[in-house]
Amino acid sequence: MIKEDDLIYIAGHKGMVGSAIKRLLIRKNYKNILTADKKELDLTDEANVKKWYKHKKPDVTIIAAAKVGGILANYNFQADFLLENLKIQNNVIENAWKNNCKRLLFLGSSCIYPKYANQPIKEEDLLSGFLEITNDCYAIAKIAGLRLCKALRDQYGFDAISLMPTNLYGKNDNYDLENSHVLPAFIRKFCDAKKNNLDKVICFGSGSPLREFLNVDDLAEACLFTLKKWDPKNINSPKDRNGNYLNHLNIGSGEEISIKELANLISYLVGYKGEIIWDKEKPDGTPRKLLDNKRINDLGWHPKITLKEGIQNAIEDYKRNY
Repeated sequence: MIKEDDLIYIAGHKGMVGSAIKRLLIRKNYKNILTADKKELDLTDEANVKKWYKHKKPDVTIIAAAKVGGILANYNFQADFLLENLKIQNNVIENAWKNNCKRLLFLGSSCIYPKYANQPIKEEDLLSGFLEITNDCYAIAKIAGLRLCKALRDQYGFDAISLMPTNLYGKNDNYDLENSHVLPAFIRKFCDAKKNNLDKVICFGSGSPLREFLNVDDLAEACLFTLKKWDPKNINSPKDRNGNYLNHLNIGSGEEISIKELANLISYLVGYKGEIIWDKEKPDGTPRKLLDNKRINDLGWHPKITLKEGIQNAIEDYKRNY
């Protein structure tokens, strides 16, 4: 459904997800990859995006651009997360549609699902309950993006699809302790603690929540796979429990680990021998968040990178680049 000579625009090409998609496309011989730095294209500026799309007219758009962060960043800067993400996705999706982009892929997040959704979480569980309060503004923005993609398909026939990945990690991750996600934060904490001979590491929360993790290179493979092969309106494409077509699919590893077990694994792989202390005054977030990946698995995509292998590679990436 896409070709090697299509002009493919990656919004957010410098981030962890966008850079992984770009690496994969280059490796798979896609010849015309379009990117733009913020000086050329400010995705929050409607007029700028409108002018850029009229001039460039990409055949395919992949939206990996977003304002992202961990629990504390999401909770402390709720307005920023809601406003900036709404602006980015609305500007890009609308102008891709108006300039006859033939395919668009919007990347959301598993946090779109209710805090106490049935486990594992199916695609149709969207909007079936209330959201986790620590990141509901980010989640609401992502829900708006995937619903806009579906609405444009239903009303105008615009070929926009959405993927909802689980917690991601990998090469080019964000290791800033103020706004990173839990896995890269642990990598930094334990690497730095070993390097500085610290006798203890303090981790947020109780350590009891369960989380699913997916390496970003596996997500990149899922993005290309669905762009090439998934047509939501095809008779053989995934349907919900009522037989209606799905316009968004879950992307995950199918495996979960407690935050405490994750900390122990990373400290072991780093070689840190000190004490791990849990600060239970800090929030835990959603108690469990395992995605049901059956639909994407039935189409033929499966993750390849194990958690242990992926974390080891991420540790080396942190040591080498940060």
